[in-house]
Amino acid sequence: MEAARPRRGAPAKGEASARERILATANELFYREGIHATGVDTVVERSAVSKTSLYRVFRSKDELVAAYATERDRSFWAWWDRVTERHAEDPRALLEALLSGIAKRIERSDYRGCPFLNLATELPDPNHPGRVVAQVNKEEMRRRLATVVAELGASDPERVASQLALLINGAMVTGLVAVPADLRDELVDAAMKLLA
Repeated sequence: MEAARPRRGAPAKGEASARERILATANELFYREGIHATGVDTVVERSAVSKTSLYRVFRSKDELVAAYATERDRSFWAWWDRVTERHAEDPRALLEALLSGIAKRIERSDYRGCPFLNLATELPDPNHPGRVVAQVNKEEMRRRLATVVAELGASDPERVASQLALLINGAMVTGLVAVPADLRDELVDAAMKLLA
C-alpha cells in the first residue's frame, strides 16, 4: 500500500490552515506559559507544521507575538461589543455587565492574567509590536469606559474612566494571586461608588 503523500496548497474544507494552527497554538502557549518561556520549536511541534511553514507565515517570533496580541485584542473587543449590543439602552446595566464579564474571566481556572498586562510585562521595549497592541488595548478600554460613564452623567468622564481602568487592571492582577469569593460584587460596588 502506498503511503499518503503530504498535501500541498490550501487545506481541505473545514481543516485549519497552517497559519490558523500556528496562531491557535501560540495563543494557548503564550498565554499559559509566557512568551519568553515558549520557543518557536514548541509552537512548531504542537501545531504540527514545519519550521519552514512557520517562518513562511510569520517572518519572526516577534511577528508571531504581534499576531497573537492582535488576535487577543480582536477577541476582547468582539466580546465587549456583544455586551454593548445587549445593553445599548442602559449604560448602568452595560457597565455592570462588562465588570461582571471581566470578573468571570478572572475567576476561570485557566486564568493566567490579563494578556495585555502580560505582554507589557514580558516585552519591555515600548516599540515591540506586541507591546504596542497591549498599550492600544488599554487606551481603548479607557476611552470606551469614558463613553459609558459620560452617558451615566459623570462630571469628569476621563478621570472616572481612568479610575475604573485602575480597578479593572488591579482586579486582573489580584486574580493571579487570590480571587476573592465575591470579586464580581466588589468590582461592581467599587465602580458604582466612583460614580456616586
